[in-house]
Amino acid sequence: MTCSVGPAGEAAMRLVFEADPAPELTRTLLAIQKSAQRHFQGTLTDSVIGYATLTLFFKPLQFQRDRVEAWLLDQVDLTKTDTHCDPPPAIILPVFYHPSVGPDLEWLADEKGLSVDDIIALHSGATYFAYATGFAPGFCYLGTLPSQLMAPRLATPRSKVPPGSVAIADLQTAVYPCESPGGWRLIGQCPQPLFNLRHTPANLLSVGDTVRFEPVSEADFYAMGGAR
Repeated sequence: MTCSVGPAGEAAMRLVFEADPAPELTRTLLAIQKSAQRHFQGTLTDSVIGYATLTLFFKPLQFQRDRVEAWLLDQVDLTKTDTHCDPPPAIILPVFYHPSVGPDLEWLADEKGLSVDDIIALHSGATYFAYATGFAPGFCYLGTLPSQLMAPRLATPRSKVPPGSVAIADLQTAVYPCESPGGWRLIGQCPQPLFNLRHTPANLLSVGDTVRFEPVSEADFYAMGGAR
């Protein structure tokens, strides 16, 4: 894979792969991230993985741009043949799929010429990979959505999306961990909290996780703590 390294601010460097998102690419980024955390211990302040990027943030007075660039390029060569691993067990997220909590569910079914049950079966029948986190604490970008469900974002985002809302946009799916504005299409709601500061780690989902959605009844949804 072709890659490049460049500045990402006064004390940060970004590794960019010229490749489409894929689990193997994410595992390569994870391996380099872990190596960076060990190698630059004490000077590295943060590291963020994107779909095809890794950004390293350093203490400004201890940042050596040339050294970091050379180290990153070396790591790309070292990880080329060392990123294969068995996927972890899937994290199962319960979902109540219903128009009362998924206002775009019936719209999506009409748009695709499918029944609501078909939409539920397609969404819950796929296994998703966690490519990146961001937007809000606990928000995780999951792919790849079945192509039959691909839908654009809303032209005008909602001002409030309830916490736990299960959403799709393009070929991605996600769960909103807290109330926030949002432009993704809402098809259900998950009663499982995705972010809790009392837990370590606070995020339920991390980059590299495997995720599946499991339909639950309305009664089970409320019994699991779903909001009324």
